[in-house]
Amino acid sequence: MTEALFLADAYARSASGRVVGHTADGAVLLDRSLFYATGGGQPGDSGWLEWSGGRMAVADTVKAGPEDIALVPAEGAVAPPPGAEVTQQIDWERRWGHMRVHTALHLLSVVIPLPVTGGAISQGRGRLDFNMPEAPADKAALEAELVALIARDLKVSDSWITDAELDANPGLVKTMSVRPPRGAGRVRLVRIGQGAAQVDLQPCGGTHVRRTGEIGAVRLGKIEKKGKQNRRVYLHLD
Repeated sequence: MTEALFLADAYARSASGRVVGHTADGAVLLDRSLFYATGGGQPGDSGWLEWSGGRMAVADTVKAGPEDIALVPAEGAVAPPPGAEVTQQIDWERRWGHMRVHTALHLLSVVIPLPVTGGAISQGRGRLDFNMPEAPADKAALEAELVALIARDLKVSDSWITDAELDANPGLVKTMSVRPPRGAGRVRLVRIGQGAAQVDLQPCGGTHVRRTGEIGAVRLGKIEKKGKQNRRVYLHLD
């Protein structure tokens, strides 16, 4: 089981680790990972591993089973041997962009309070698919509401509940296409705002900024029809 360091501190840019093995495809397994593995619409991190006598570029990070994280070497890169003590360094600018977009998408699900049927995050933009039979009447008003939420500079925090507690509160789950991250008997909740100022609370295993003001300027892009009941809404960082 890989210790997921990014859950404790999404702002950490480097950390130590030890190689515990390799996958059949040659990806590196560490005892603790600063690198986020692809999931929930958020891409896996990239970056570097360094150890005595070597350096490996990490092209991608993926899940290797329910509780292991695997670092995929860039083409031609030499992986560190089992037992090696390494220093992990993530591509911070790429991670930072994903954190901003991911948090902004949570707020998008607030201003469009409809079931989410899909989503994706990339550098500088993201999108959510909604169970939305009719297109929004006023996209500019939705954008203004989203910008206002960001400007409130609301605190973003997390907490944990048990699987049983989530089962007893199914309304916490907004996303119809992605099941909340489970496996260890507990589920992580991401909260935006505190107390009476809380605007969102939902299960999520991704990385987020600490305050909504860090998202910066955003705009809504095109809204595409995706089937009879679904519409895709694009969001861009400016």
